Order: sequence, then structure tokens, then C-alpha cells
Amino acid sequence: MPTKVNEFIETVSGIFLDKAEAVKFSTVCLLAGGHLLIEDVPGVGKTTLVTTMGKLLSLKTNRIQFTIDLLPGDILGGHIFNPQDQQFHFHEGPIFAQLVLADELNRASPRTQSALLQAMEEGQVSLDGKTWDLPSPFFLIATQNPHQNLGTFLLPESQLDRFLMSLSLNYASKQTEVKIFQQEENPREKIKTLKALYSPADLLQIQKEIDTIQISIAVAEYVAALLENSRKPEFPGEALSTRAGLAIIKAAKAWAYLDDRKYLKPDDIQAVLRPVFSHRLGGTHGLQQGQEWAYQLEQQTAVPR
Repeated sequence: MPTKVNEFIETVSGIFLDKAEAVKFSTVCLLAGGHLLIEDVPGVGKTTLVTTMGKLLSLKTNRIQFTIDLLPGDILGGHIFNPQDQQFHFHEGPIFAQLVLADELNRASPRTQSALLQAMEEGQVSLDGKTWDLPSPFFLIATQNPHQNLGTFLLPESQLDRFLMSLSLNYASKQTEVKIFQQEENPREKIKTLKALYSPADLLQIQKEIDTIQISIAVAEYVAALLENSRKPEFPGEALSTRAGLAIIKAAKAWAYLDDRKYLKPDDIQAVLRPVFSHRLGGTHGLQQGQEWAYQLEQQTAVPR
């Protein structure tokens, strides 16, 4: 693993205790230039994770609290009339940041949720016939409450497919909670003292390096077989699109980058299979069900050797 990336993961894990796997997957997602969906109950440290990453990556970070009365303009911004020059001027909304935390995304209406689609896919915002580029790099980390919770709206498949990876943080162990309760320093104060390990330019360079990682015909055929098996009538999960195949290759390349390799192995695909496929396979059934179907799909597909 590249030295600085290892230091990054260790630093985040030192603040975000007992979540080493979640930290590694989150790092893979961001290095690959993708967006991350976290499904979990409130109070398990989602904001701490995002704030810590933003600080270490030297990214401008904004948090948007999604509620049922939130409007698209509250996210994207809009034109405001200036009486001094008698003209309308565009004022950027909180989406204009390099790292955006969309907290409890599924508490907002589908109309408001859809305001993120262009931003996530193209890194742009279009309003009133004009288009504005978002800062680069642009990462969105969204959280959603379990779909059975009251006051939630299901994310449509088109929105779920925009997320490169998904994960659940789950509760900390009893031993970890004891450590948290005994901490003398507030984690938020500790985050303020952190020094950036990367600049935005560094992240863009890493993404270029990740894109050059080679994929053999055998690994490409393995990904195609996974997609094909998900489309069989007897498979219970949602069918996977070509975009899902491109997503798992992208994430697997970032995983290989952490292993300091210039080529993909089937093991890389398997390592990121569940985080990449779970929310796509689960669809409206939820992330937990999707994780079970992702495991089932993995077991049903032969691995090239």
C-alpha cells in the first residue's frame, strides 16, 4: 500500500474507532472518484467520518441536512435579484463544495433527491438554461436511514446507480464504546488539529494513475459473467447494468492501487463486490437484502484462475 494512503487510513481509523473495513472501503471509493452511500441509524459516526476525510484531503466540505421540506434550490442555489444593479445574480448552493455530506438523503422528497442526479453524474449544475461546473474533485457521501423507518422515501434505482459503493457502519463493539466514553478530548476538537495529507491536485493525479491499471480479458469476462448471472430470471435481485460492471472495475482498480499493483486480479473484483453491488441488487428491498444477494451472486459465479 502506498505509504501516504496507509497513513491516511490509519489516521482516520484512529479517530473513527472500530471501523477499519468501512474506512478502507470509503478510501477506495474516494480515490476512485466515486460517490458513497451509507445506510445506517443516526449516531454511529457518519459525520465524524466525512469531516475527518475532508480535513485530511484538504477539501472544502459542506453538510446538507435533508428534510421533507427541503427544496432543490436549497441544494443547488438560485438567482437572487440585486436592487443595486437591477439584475439577477446566481448564488451557489451548498452542493458547490469538493466533499458534500448529504445527510439522511431519503428523508427528502423524490423531487429534491433528483436535484443531485446531474451533479453526481456530470459534476455540473444546470439552472435556467445555464450550466455551472462543480469544484474538482467532487465527492458526495450520502447517508440514508433504513427504508423501513418512518418518514423516508425510497431512492429510485437511477439514483442508487449513481453511487459507486455503499456500506453500513453498524454499532461499535462494547469495548470500543467504553473507549469512546472515556475519551478526554472531543473527537471534533481532535479533527481540527489534523494536518492535510493530500491536496485536491494529489487526488486528481491518483485518479489518473488508477485509470491506467490494466484489466485482462479473463477479469473482464469474470465481470461480464457476474452481470449475466444477475439477469437470469431465477435470480432474486435487481439485474445489474453495464454501468454496474464499469463501477466494479473502477473500484477494483482503486483496491489494486492500495496493493501497489498495475493490474487487476479476480481477488480485487471479489474484494469490492458487495460494496459495489449491494445497493444495486437490493434496490427498493434495502441494503441489507442486497448484501445477501451480492454474496449469493458471488457464490454462483465461477472465478477465473
